[in-house]
Amino acid sequence: MSEALHRLLLLRHAKSSHKDQTLLDFERPLNKRGRKDCRRIGKWLKSEEMMPDLVISSPAVRAKETALRVCKRMGYAADSIQWEDSVYDANVRTLLKLLVEVPEEAHTVMLVGHHEGLETMILRMSRWADIPAEPKLIPTCAVAHLDINGQWSEVKKCDARLRSIMRPRELAARESGPAP
Repeated sequence: MSEALHRLLLLRHAKSSHKDQTLLDFERPLNKRGRKDCRRIGKWLKSEEMMPDLVISSPAVRAKETALRVCKRMGYAADSIQWEDSVYDANVRTLLKLLVEVPEEAHTVMLVGHHEGLETMILRMSRWADIPAEPKLIPTCAVAHLDINGQWSEVKKCDARLRSIMRPRELAARESGPAP
């Protein structure tokens, strides 16, 4: 088996609205801050040249809006996004099953999902030394970048390295510049 280096981007959906209490969890849209954070993260991903070859997203409204807005900002075609029902409320086992099916030619994969599954995946796949000491490892609209040393079909056993976690608040601080 030849070793291949792949990039996995784990994007948590942006901040959602709780304004309409009649909506089911699956139906909640993004709020104003969430939409703004999508622009920031999409712009940053493009500037860092982290264009995915494949985007897989939860179809929950807030995740779908996040995927569409971030991809638009990066120049990734919306009709190329794969909507996977199983990503909604998925545990790490379910997410890994999806990644095992990814074609090898997809060097960079972005998975757009929800808090617990994505955070658990980061913790399971990464070396403890790579995990930043943050109260919230992956807040809304944050994107984690992991390098996967191996084939997608073997991702459950692969060596992974957490390269970074970019949070929208960090990008907002950069935009505002240093305090006078």
